[in-house]
Amino acid sequence: MSSVSESLSPPYAAEAFGEHLVNVLNHGALCLTLSIGHRTGLFDHMRNRPPATSGEIAAAVGLNERYVREWLGAMATGGIVTVDTGGPRFTLPPEHAACLTRAAAADNLAVFSQYIGLLGGVEDAIVAAFRAGEGVGYAHYARFHEVMAEDSGQSVLSSLESDILPLVPGLTDHLERGIRVLDIGCGSGRILNRLATLYPRSQFTGLDLSAEAIERGRTDAQEAGLGNVEFIQADAAELDRHVTEQQFELITTFDAIHDQADPLGVLTGIHRALKSEGIYLMQDIRGSGQIRGDLDHPLGPFLYTVSCMHCMPVSLAQGGPGLGAMWGEPRARDYLERAGFHDIQVHQLTHDLQNNWYVTTR
Repeated sequence: MSSVSESLSPPYAAEAFGEHLVNVLNHGALCLTLSIGHRTGLFDHMRNRPPATSGEIAAAVGLNERYVREWLGAMATGGIVTVDTGGPRFTLPPEHAACLTRAAAADNLAVFSQYIGLLGGVEDAIVAAFRAGEGVGYAHYARFHEVMAEDSGQSVLSSLESDILPLVPGLTDHLERGIRVLDIGCGSGRILNRLATLYPRSQFTGLDLSAEAIERGRTDAQEAGLGNVEFIQADAAELDRHVTEQQFELITTFDAIHDQADPLGVLTGIHRALKSEGIYLMQDIRGSGQIRGDLDHPLGPFLYTVSCMHCMPVSLAQGGPGLGAMWGEPRARDYLERAGFHDIQVHQLTHDLQNNWYVTTR
């Protein structure tokens, strides 16, 4: 995947830059309609289906034809679907479905398009924060936990057994024999409940600030009949109030540390809660920590935007340092070392463009 900087290098010629901005406007608009196609199931329906009219597509999915027709206009002019001359009839090419449907699992980029609409909903609050220098609390972000859960389920859950657990040699053997595991910032617990299902001899604890997310995790665990998982609704900064020293053999965080009000305090608490030789597995955003070092990042504009409009302001709203998503590997290593971790290994997964995977031992 090429970066934005590869198409144009400053200083830009005026005409070329104007064309670039037109593309930006079109692509920004397409993000909104891609999100609609994902949420309504239109992409999933059109996958592997023969050419169909807007009426046929709308009827099959149970949607209003007029809206579907206009949506197809955006998809056709945006190069997402093809349209024939008679009918007209619309087709989602297999090559496009491979990046846009739930069947694509970790390759489904339509999931990420949802963030654009979500962030647009907090633009007024962010503009005010630019002037006042204040944060923006979690309460402003409708559906954010829902989309984060889907994002995590796609990027983590789909590769949990094949790519992520093998990052720690021998981990699956320990899980099969039975260990204690803590997931901080567990959200609705999809990852934790999956692990609890796979490894019934191990005991799993999930901790998250969101009461709604924790309740969803508990409900899913109960419905699955899982007796080896518990959920705690609490702030990660208060970890010491809820767990004991050297209690866990494995602690995980998935894209959770940089948002914290006290990231160093959370990491220090994780170090205390690990048993001797215990493992900490941290997924966090891949970045250099310097804007110039991220110019060729394939997701640079997207990640800096998410950071500016979510990760940084939610930390500031809690009185935190506002590290932002692009805090970078050097700073992440520094925080881990200051928390007491020294044997730090950093991995990258071929299917995951946006994250580093840190593995370190107490």
